[in-house]
Amino acid sequence: MKELGLSGVNKPKKTPSHKTKSHVVMAKEGDSYKLVRFGQQGVQGAGDSPKTDKDKARKRSYYARHDAQGKPTTKLSAKYWSHKVKW
Repeated sequence: MKELGLSGVNKPKKTPSHKTKSHVVMAKEGDSYKLVRFGQQGVQGAGDSPKTDKDKARKRSYYARHDAQGKPTTKLSAKYWSHKVKW
């Protein structure tokens, strides 16, 4: 974790120097640990409460593409962290 500059478990951090992924987190659920990289580099999410119609549409499109209504995800998945941090 120290090599990546992470401050703790389940605390995401931006990775501006990574080739493809925008964030990294050391995820822990129960006794399981996993390094999870998520998010497309250079793309901003719409945030928790988008204000413009364009951002609202982007958020709806993202959730439609990534099966937001599908089975529940765990903290060990990139989908969980992407939804929590970027969208």
